Amino acid sequence: MRASRTIALLLLLQSRHTMTAAELAAELEVSERTVQRDIAALLEAGVPVYAERGRGGGYRLVDGYRTRLTGLERAEAEVLHLAGLPGPLRDMGLAAHALAARLKVAAALGDAPAAAARRFHLDAPAWFRDPETPPLLAEVSRAVWEDRVLDARYAARGGTRRRRLEPYGLVLKAGQWYVAARGPSGRIASYRVDRFETAEAGDERFDRDPDFDLADYWTTAAREFTRAMLRERAVVRLSPLALRNLPVLLEPTAATDALATAGPADPDGWVTVTLPLETWDIGYFELLRLGPEAEVLHPPELRARLADAARRTAALYA
Repeated sequence: MRASRTIALLLLLQSRHTMTAAELAAELEVSERTVQRDIAALLEAGVPVYAERGRGGGYRLVDGYRTRLTGLERAEAEVLHLAGLPGPLRDMGLAAHALAARLKVAAALGDAPAAAARRFHLDAPAWFRDPETPPLLAEVSRAVWEDRVLDARYAARGGTRRRRLEPYGLVLKAGQWYVAARGPSGRIASYRVDRFETAEAGDERFDRDPDFDLADYWTTAAREFTRAMLRERAVVRLSPLALRNLPVLLEPTAATDALATAGPADPDGWVTVTLPLETWDIGYFELLRLGPEAEVLHPPELRARLADAARRTAALYA
């Protein structure tokens, strides 16, 4: 514990240049006395750290000093945050870098990385299907890592088209790979990697927008995509039980939007909502999951279809 904390302290000083004992204590969640002991341990280990007195002072490293955690190289450091994704790392052609990084971190921190691996594992693909690795994923990944322009042929709904893309980042969503890339229009959009018929990362590089945040982009894009798919609307009465379980039984965005429309409850606790649906057929099967805990009020065609399903179900169990 102390060894990892001391390394964290060293890396804080390396990245932020000057920090007071109070700032270090708050960051590491320890006392200032513990910080002072850790500083002493760094000095004993030969790390050139010193204290500047006066206003604006604090602990800092001698100018030019940097630790590299037993020689961690740039490519190895870049994949460290993906260390819990051995399958995707292999698919992107980064397994060798990831292995080298893990070995070097293990050499620096002892058993800590292995202990974490024994306790946590991230399994990204969805249930009930074996994900297939897109054949061009490694080439797309190379373009992303090296900021190279991607010359590709992409199969969209309107047919296959040639695309010149500036790939900003890769996203693995429920076993499906997407690349966020700037196209000819200048707008960043999402492309499914398995729909690339050809993809080549050439010699041309692009200037990455420093303000682009992949996580923020994907959160917004995924929400907008889902809402664009939910084209139909049904008016439904929900029992208290259905109301509680709606986020589990239905698509999360649809459930959230439906709950936002909920009116006041009747004396039995039932409420009326407007439920977004992708299609009437899909909505039919989704509402069947709610059984007698939901009543469709509109449209009449969907109400009649569910009423017929209820009669046929009752006949089966008669």
